[in-house]
Amino acid sequence: MLARGIRLARMTRSSRAAARTAAIQRHMSSDALSDEASVQFKEGGCLRTYVLNRPKKLNVLNREMLDKLRPKIEEWSQQDLVGVVAGIGAGRAFCAGGDVASVVEDCSKPETLPHAIEFFQREFEMDYILAAMPKPYIAVMDGITMGGGVGLSVNASFRIATENTSFAMPETKIGYCPDVGASFFLSRVDGEIGTYLGLTSDTLSGRAVFEHGFATHFVPSRRIPGLMDRISSLQNPTYQQIDALIEEHSEDVIPSQITSSLVGNIRIALDSAFKHKSVEKIIADLTKFSKESEHEDVRQWAAKTLESLHLRSPTSLKVALAAIRSGKYMTILEALQMELNIATAFCRGEVSKDFSEGVTKVVVEKLRDVRPNWQPSTINEVSDEFIQKSFFPKLNADDKTSPRLNVPQWLADAEHKVQNPMIYGLPTEQEIGKLVLGSHKSSGSTVLTLDELIAKLEEQKKGKSGVRAKVTEVVQRKCTTQEDKQSGKKWLKWIH
Repeated sequence: MLARGIRLARMTRSSRAAARTAAIQRHMSSDALSDEASVQFKEGGCLRTYVLNRPKKLNVLNREMLDKLRPKIEEWSQQDLVGVVAGIGAGRAFCAGGDVASVVEDCSKPETLPHAIEFFQREFEMDYILAAMPKPYIAVMDGITMGGGVGLSVNASFRIATENTSFAMPETKIGYCPDVGASFFLSRVDGEIGTYLGLTSDTLSGRAVFEHGFATHFVPSRRIPGLMDRISSLQNPTYQQIDALIEEHSEDVIPSQITSSLVGNIRIALDSAFKHKSVEKIIADLTKFSKESEHEDVRQWAAKTLESLHLRSPTSLKVALAAIRSGKYMTILEALQMELNIATAFCRGEVSKDFSEGVTKVVVEKLRDVRPNWQPSTINEVSDEFIQKSFFPKLNADDKTSPRLNVPQWLADAEHKVQNPMIYGLPTEQEIGKLVLGSHKSSGSTVLTLDELIAKLEEQKKGKSGVRAKVTEVVQRKCTTQEDKQSGKKWLKWIH
């Protein structure tokens, strides 16, 4: 009996010690389980999730959050047991941007200026790591997703929009330039939607974020927790399995038409006006549309867009357009480095004070409807030569006038393997056009009717929600039909 009692006592002490050790390990594995932590980290099955946890600040990114995120994301990227990484936000935002108020405060003093530039450097490095890591990455954009929040999400393999999503790149409002890889992704979405959003700072909401390619899926917010549970239960998940599982959780009633207002005649005018390489020509076309278009909705849209552009920093507009046009021919790492060079110029304030002026008026003083005192004040006062000299060739990492992005070598070497962010989204206009023109590998040698085109793309996208509405809208803008007198079929002809 005595021996048995001793054994039981030892087992009890051993169990208690094991329990204490497990508790310590859980605590040390993540400060994530603390409600006060600015970033939480959660583990379940194959799924690893970071939670941006500053809901009262709309999860605006600061240095502390970046310090927590990078080592954990790098760790997860290299662990065999990790099958999927996901990012979500607490409260009503995924992430409303970067802490530009603190950045501008640092810019105001020579001794703290390096901290401002370093913030952008570390932010852009984090954006690249998330885009390039060799794991399926799901960004849940359930709420406000702007600026820095777009950088964390827009190059994810899977980007989920909900009815709560509010998506924008608002940098020209504050005298700055769309960054976090914007020159890469804004230049790659259909038509000139990216250019339009980058210059005007306009917002897409809900399903429109999915329809225009910034999200790969649309899932009702109430279904997100269940979806995450299902994903965590997968064994050795593939990209295709994750895509199918997210699709299972999409809405039950699929709209028969695109819900975005940027369609039809307005979209035709948008693509026409924002195709130019100069802001002056964009404004000239918008002015013409506002006065001469035969469509009332186009005239109203053009006039409203002109009002928006008037409120923006003229310097920012020109820098943004030049960056978007250049980013189209760059890798994502090259685009982020270019944007860091531009950020360095804005932070130093030697060539433009607009960043400080814009943040002070819009972010700090919250004067949202008042035009800041931009200098220069008009587009005509900002020459293209000044923009190129001040923001592009002068600043580059090679001559040490701006810092070089420091990304893990094992990711930098895999730049060519970065996943195409459009793979799991709706078909792009380019994909649709190639099928109609017969140049797509699956198009065959025959012409197509609208129903045949939709059927092919639904098959390619494995029955994806929203394909019919997207294809129909594109065809209405970019195709004519030619009727076969014998069969009565209407063949599509691509006219743009």
